[in-house]
Amino acid sequence: MVVDPRIQDFRNFLFLAWDHLRLPDPTPIQYDIAEYLQNGPRRICIQAFRGVGKSWITSAFVCHQLLLDPSKNILVVSASKQRADDFSTFTLRLIEEMPILQHLKPNENQRNSKIAFDVGPAPASHAPSVTSRGITSQITGQRADLIISDDAESLNNSATSGMRDKLVTATKEFEAVIKPEGRIIFLGTPQTEMSIYSSLPERGYNVAIWPARYPDEKTFQSLGDRLAPKIQSDLKADEELVGKPTDPQRFDDIDLMEREASYGRTGFALQFMLDTSLSDQDRYPLKLSDLIVMNLNPDNAPEKVIWAASPDLVDSDLPNVGFNGDRYYRPMVTQGEWMPYSGSVMAIDPAGRGADETAYAIVKMLNSQLFVLEAGGLQGGYEEETLKALSALAKKQDVNKVIIESNFGDGMYTSLLRPVMAKIHPVEIEEVRHSIQKERRIIDTIEPVLSSHRLVVDRRLIEHDFQSTQHLPPEKALKYQLFYQLSRITRQKGALVHDDRLDVLSMAVGYWAEQMAADRDRLMKEAHNTKLRDELENFMNHALGRPKRGNTWMQI
Repeated sequence: MVVDPRIQDFRNFLFLAWDHLRLPDPTPIQYDIAEYLQNGPRRICIQAFRGVGKSWITSAFVCHQLLLDPSKNILVVSASKQRADDFSTFTLRLIEEMPILQHLKPNENQRNSKIAFDVGPAPASHAPSVTSRGITSQITGQRADLIISDDAESLNNSATSGMRDKLVTATKEFEAVIKPEGRIIFLGTPQTEMSIYSSLPERGYNVAIWPARYPDEKTFQSLGDRLAPKIQSDLKADEELVGKPTDPQRFDDIDLMEREASYGRTGFALQFMLDTSLSDQDRYPLKLSDLIVMNLNPDNAPEKVIWAASPDLVDSDLPNVGFNGDRYYRPMVTQGEWMPYSGSVMAIDPAGRGADETAYAIVKMLNSQLFVLEAGGLQGGYEEETLKALSALAKKQDVNKVIIESNFGDGMYTSLLRPVMAKIHPVEIEEVRHSIQKERRIIDTIEPVLSSHRLVVDRRLIEHDFQSTQHLPPEKALKYQLFYQLSRITRQKGALVHDDRLDVLSMAVGYWAEQMAADRDRLMKEAHNTKLRDELENFMNHALGRPKRGNTWMQI
């Protein structure tokens, strides 16, 4: 079949596809992505903001490729088999419905399913015209002229460093499948600051990025040559575009502001600005590698726990949600006898209106080291079930003081908790109020203790923290986890959408920091008084020419 020369340009075909689907005309950004799909290098990665329609555009591109050359074999790989099947199903729908593609419909004796299908004019081949696979499925043995990796990275498979390593290994299999002169196209939106897409240039891929807003100078420098040429040329032509939507037909400024408020600055930077430069660890002062991780006893602990950053001490079995290179370390050694903790405090941040969990943390102290035995979130806030659960945790860990964030509810929560706690575990309850910017307060409280390796965490708590959010949608699961919050907080206001678990940990750590400061002041005062007494005694000895007798210098 002779193809109309005008249709050989994918942008024109995209217009027809959008018209068939009764969608508004493609936007300039969508046309730009289409042009790059058709004329870009053999190894490319297209990163575009959420909602731009890159998957639909690429599905239309697959149809266009088969229109130009029905003999091609195309492999579609996604994070899940279901998503890959959805891609191929949509592609098959376009072939069956668009008049210009009717001749591509599979014949009766050809493969015709969402898993794999042929196009009518395709020659006999072991490989289908289009095949869909999940990224974890076996793809070796396949052969393809074109591989489409459509959102192979998801929150479900890239949350930890171990998951990301496996994902990178899986994508390297593409090179064993692709035919000579074939093309590999990655489509995606970074899911973490350590996205696998950031490493693709090292593997010879050209990356093109279409952010939702025209970037400022700082973000421009961060994205560099990866910024789509159209975005670069637009900014050079008009500097006033900085901060304005790149695709206002899809997302206007108000819409983007609402999404930024919802996602938080870090989430928005990833999902809509495609900026992974926030992984610069200088911006994230709290490091998982500064923690000491071990199995803790609820009643006692070693007199001293020694930290060291040795490869032999890395606990690689734990789910690590930190940046690449961040690690959990076991103690190098424990010294002294196991002794009872000198105290145990429980911090609580009640759920506010619209929130879905009440955060808590239990931290104990021994010899100026802090031990985190419990932390997490409970559904609800004022419900009696939640109050009983908190009281039970306090009893289990023999808490001798409870501190409650009083910025919400004007003391009502304390009034409700006190009688419940009195029945289950009578304990002193104190309200605390904060006026300092939350992010600064959290960092200023935790960083000194963390950087001096005086924060010891129960190994089981890390596992529980990761598992406790797996019932949530992937886009929320990480954000509610304590150790994700710890590794992602910055001093910038609104850095995190959810920080409740980290906030209560800082409350508990802050309580002990104040106690340790008070102890230091007392000890310094005692040392000072002792020094004064010694100096006085030395003076009197010199003045009288004799040592003190008993408790007096008077001559008997």
